[in-house]
Order: sequence, then C-alpha cells, then structure tokens
Amino acid sequence: MTTRLTRRVALAGCASLALPALAQGAWPQRPVRIVVPFAPGAGTDAMGRLLAQKLGELLGASFVVDNRAGASGAIGTQHVAQSAPDGHTLLLIAAPFTTVAAVLPQAGYDPVRGFAPISMVAQGPLLWVCNKDLPVSNLRELVEYARSRPGRLNYGSAGAGGINHLVLESLKARTGVFITHIPYRGIAPATVDLVAGQLDVLTGTIPALAPFVRDGRLKALAVTTAKRTPALPDVPSMVDMGLAGFDVSNYFGLVAPRGTPQPIIDRLHEALPRLLALPDVQARFKTDALEPSTLGPAALAAFLAQDFGDWQKVVASQGIRVESV
Repeated sequence: MTTRLTRRVALAGCASLALPALAQGAWPQRPVRIVVPFAPGAGTDAMGRLLAQKLGELLGASFVVDNRAGASGAIGTQHVAQSAPDGHTLLLIAAPFTTVAAVLPQAGYDPVRGFAPISMVAQGPLLWVCNKDLPVSNLRELVEYARSRPGRLNYGSAGAGGINHLVLESLKARTGVFITHIPYRGIAPATVDLVAGQLDVLTGTIPALAPFVRDGRLKALAVTTAKRTPALPDVPSMVDMGLAGFDVSNYFGLVAPRGTPQPIIDRLHEALPRLLALPDVQARFKTDALEPSTLGPAALAAFLAQDFGDWQKVVASQGIRVESV
C-alpha cells in the first residue's frame, strides 16, 4: 500500500508540473496537420507523409497529413492562410505555391506576406522530354525545330499556372519560339498522350518520366536546372544548352499561417536537419532525384519573394491570362 501511495503522490506531482506548462502554451497540444494542397498519391502527398512520419518521431508528437486538393493547390493554401496561427496547421509548399499566385491574382493568398516560412526541405530539377519520333535529340535542337515550324509543336502540362506550364513560357520568352500549350488535369494523362504521339513535348519530375526514357518510349532533352543531376548524369543542363541563367527547380518546403509564434517555427526548423540526415530519408531523396535543403525562415522568405517576382515577370512578358486553374 505504501508503494502504491508513493506512486500516486509522484504521479500527482508530475501532473501538477505539467499543468503550468500547458497553461503557458506548450506545443503541440493536439495533432499537427500538414496540409497537402493536392490529392493523395501525388509526389507532394508522398513528401507530406514522409515529413509527417519523421517529424512525429523526432518531436514525439502526432503529425498527420490533411489533403485539401483543388485549383492547382490554391484551395488548400487558402485554408492554411486562414487557419489559426497556433502551430497546429502547417502547409507543405511546392512550386505551384508561387506560380499559381503569379498567374492568377485572385488565387486568394499572398505567397510572400501571407505565411510564416519555416524551412525549405528539398529541391530537384524537372525533365524536358519529347515523343520518341520527334527528330530532335536535345533541347537546343528542339528550339531550332520549333523556330522553323512556328505553332506546329504542342506542349502538355499538368494545368494552367503550374510549374510545367510556366517553365515552357520561360523557354518561349528566352528563345522567341512559339509552342502551343495544352493544359491537362495532371501530368499523368499528359504523359500518356505524349507516349501515344498526341503531344510533342512536356516537362515533369524525374521519377515520373525517367522510366519512359529508360525503356525508349520518350527522349530526354535536358533538365530545367543550370547544373546536371546525378540521377541522370548524361542529360544536359540548361547551361549546356546555351541558356545560362535559366534555372528552374521544383521544391518542397514548410510554412505556417502568418503570426505563428517564433519558438514553434524555430523548433520545427531545428528538427529538419536531423530529419534530412536520416539514412532512409537520404535514400528516398536519391530515388526521387531530390537534393536536401535546409534554408531557414529568412532564407526561405527571400527565396519565395524572388521566385514569385520572377514568375510575375514571365506572366507579364508573355501576356498570360488565366481566369481559373
């Protein structure tokens, strides 16, 4: 009985110590939602689930993925922008975070001032590919082929305003070629039509397109970055193709609603280098042709401001008008 009484007193003491901590705003007090603004099964969803699992393990808390798809990511992004800034709602961002806002001013959120940046997580190139029967072997030859046949080539994307769309507009702005843009509802159906010969060109992530390149159904023309990628070392970069200064990456990062307390932002950012150092995470990133990145809150804020401004310039120079995405 004495032992049981001692245990009860000890537990009561622990409870009394925990109450002031909770009263002072201990975090988290409930599961933390990582909103993924795209449907389950996509690459962004897979990244969200990886981060939720590993952050939960590192911080000893519950992190869950909340898929809120629609309008090329704008629906979920708006939801987070309007959520309570208490650290229990986060947003996984990817390239459409800035491209959609650039092409659609009525997207309903401000990617620069509407959120509290936490950290970049990873970056990786997109891959330019074409139908196997197109008589070109790299991006430079594609540009020359398109220049001699204005308007005759077409290009598929995952939707108007997405990164796949605007990287094409960047190429058109830099080279003066005209290639017809055909938006799809996702990169998968566009890839099907490219393999079938209904499309000429598209860009997508390396994990999505490399299998088609390896089995000969598509041809790799270049990556969208200034440097080559170890995932496909024989595929030329934009610099190799004579387009210095053209450097477009897909990226993943975490942000929170504006006004989220700085100690919560700091705790999350400090956990991410440990997460990225985990062997299974490094192996996953290698498979997905991603490079880990730990840009902190200030550096991520600067990156997003630059990225958003660059895409706004592309949209203005190309006269892009999109009513909805």
